[in-house]
Amino acid sequence: MNLAARILIVLASLSGLLGVGLSAAAAHITGGNLTTAAQFLLFHAPALLALVALMAAGAVNPMLAQIAGYVLILGLILFCGDLSRRAFSGVALFPRAAPTGGFLLMLGWLLVGISALLRLRA
Repeated sequence: MNLAARILIVLASLSGLLGVGLSAAAAHITGGNLTTAAQFLLFHAPALLALVALMAAGAVNPMLAQIAGYVLILGLILFCGDLSRRAFSGVALFPRAAPTGGFLLMLGWLLVGISALLRLRA
């Protein structure tokens, strides 16, 4: 994979990182916790599948991409789990669960971009 394609992966990961941050801000400003949680799960499902495909294609560093994927999953569990529980019962998973999950989602996206820059040479 050439540098131009790897830069596109980095920019896509930046888009994901910023999307998480802006969506979290929107949830706090307007409410809509359950909608935000559902959208995050739906948007990240194909992204995680694509990450596996990028690993298989050798476009990203496989170890770092795998770590990024599991960081994204943990972030989804905390962020979406907390928003969903609050929507259904009014009770948080634990204090700061959603912000911790959001931070992990942004970290995961950052790691995806770095994995494209640090891919192993074939």
